[in-house]
Amino acid sequence: MKILLTGANGYIGMRLLPLLIEMEHEVICAVRSASRFSIEKEVLEKIEIVEIDFLEEVDNNLLPKDIDVAYYLIHSMTGSTTDFDDLEEKSALNFNAYLENLSVKQVIYLTGMVNEDEMSKHLQSRKKVGDILSQGNFHLTCLQAGIIVGSGSSSFEIIRDLCEKLPVMITPRWVNTKTQPIAIRNVLDFLTLSIGNEKTYDDSFDISGPDVMTYKTMMLEYCKIRGLNLHIVGVPFLSPKLSSYWLYFMTSTSYMLAANLVDSMKIEVVSKDNRLEKMLGIQPLTYTEAIKAAFDKIEQNQVLSSWKDSRVSGRFTSDLNKYIKVPTHGCLIDRQEMKSDNPKASLEKIWSIGGKKGWYYGNKLWKFRGFLDKLFGGVGLRRGRTHPNKIFTGDSLDFWRVLLADKDEKRLLLFAEMKVPGEAWLEFYIDENNIVHQTATFRPKGIWGRLYWYSMLPFHYFIFAGMLERIAKS
Repeated sequence: MKILLTGANGYIGMRLLPLLIEMEHEVICAVRSASRFSIEKEVLEKIEIVEIDFLEEVDNNLLPKDIDVAYYLIHSMTGSTTDFDDLEEKSALNFNAYLENLSVKQVIYLTGMVNEDEMSKHLQSRKKVGDILSQGNFHLTCLQAGIIVGSGSSSFEIIRDLCEKLPVMITPRWVNTKTQPIAIRNVLDFLTLSIGNEKTYDDSFDISGPDVMTYKTMMLEYCKIRGLNLHIVGVPFLSPKLSSYWLYFMTSTSYMLAANLVDSMKIEVVSKDNRLEKMLGIQPLTYTEAIKAAFDKIEQNQVLSSWKDSRVSGRFTSDLNKYIKVPTHGCLIDRQEMKSDNPKASLEKIWSIGGKKGWYYGNKLWKFRGFLDKLFGGVGLRRGRTHPNKIFTGDSLDFWRVLLADKDEKRLLLFAEMKVPGEAWLEFYIDENNIVHQTATFRPKGIWGRLYWYSMLPFHYFIFAGMLERIAKS
């Protein structure tokens, strides 16, 4: 079948794509920016990529007419705490307009499980999207998932951050809210086995694991699996806003995502419908099995995607392509170079920088800078990196965003997403003479930007010089 995969560079889309290829479907990936599509070259050769922003004016010439099935995996929850519902409505309407004159038989929409008696703004928005999609000229299959548990998922990473770092946790009342988590592996089972299945047409199905749990029991079970001791103390006075800040400071999540998650976490969401798992012959994993499966992937360095690599996990939600040409006019520059003892090893060090590996010199200072960034509303260092030694354009890398990662050209260009009074780039490049070039560029914004740069000069002198020496010398 010819399949349109929207949200192809999102957490779910990146997991679903290789499965669709393995099933020998012809896949068209719809992304906002092809340059930010973080996939291996061998996968790239097997797919077609179309650049579409479903929030922009519809161009009916972008998609082929003979698409059989489309996935709707577009999500705007993390982009705003106020108008994401308007963005989601517009996106869904434009999606219908794109498919209006195509031969699409089925659209598969992944959304959240709904509590009809009480809905958060997030779930109200997702339900409205489903209502809009149901008016399209295709059969709609709506899959309503519980909290998704898998390596790189926002829910799993938040629980992991909290449990791995805090021996004692003071928690708000919503940790006693009941929910029904589902393993990412089973979400993908439901998504793939629903393709072309006429029994799923024009219907909505809850998809979940077998365990009904509170967020508290989810954290305690996680700690049991990991051999951690955790004491949870519940308090009644943490407001939704304070809860959002608590999640923001304690985990790698952005504030916008934290605020929208807290809004949803207050509401009990338990499956009332397990028809589809019987219909498709799926036996969902337990929560314990889902956690163990997630760590199997982590320990084997096989994490295919992470919510942290999404554009909205960072400071800038605009098109990052406009920052790829590093400016020179009006900029302050720290440029250093050093001959490499072993160019191949130096390149591997550059491609492994950040995350658990650190920045090779002054790591405590890097961590302190990350703490200050988080304190002032930035992303901090907690995002880390998805792969220990692979980098793709568009990835997050601690408080940087990867603008260019070309291993053949031996060039890595990073753009700062930390809070700074200006714009900052960090570039590594190894030339044909095996010279490692390291360039920090800062375009200050006003007098405060210049004061910031000059106040950091003493630290730059030691940190950048030390980092370059560790990269260049074996």
